[in-house]
Amino acid sequence: MTSFEDRRRAAEGDFARSQEMAFRITARRNRLVAHWAAVRMGLTPEETDAYAKAVVQADFEEAGDEDVIRKLVGDLTAAGVETSDTEVRAALSEQLVEARRQLMGQG
Repeated sequence: MTSFEDRRRAAEGDFARSQEMAFRITARRNRLVAHWAAVRMGLTPEETDAYAKAVVQADFEEAGDEDVIRKLVGDLTAAGVETSDTEVRAALSEQLVEARRQLMGQG
């Protein structure tokens, strides 16, 4: 019985670590894509920091990426920047790769 319990605990630990890393990668991706959008909108460094926090916060509205995409497209459009869902989705994909690279490199 102890062997089964040890395996169960190990599996739970692995799952928790994997979920935490997925959360960190998504949050980093959101910060990176917020910086991408901020450059396009011409925000100052202070505005960019605040905007990055707002984009990360927007991701908690619903499951998936639609809340972030909606925010980015809406904000870019409101700032007079021509964009599309497709362009924002591509930026999210690119920044996901970069976020993964950055966090996996931390060891």
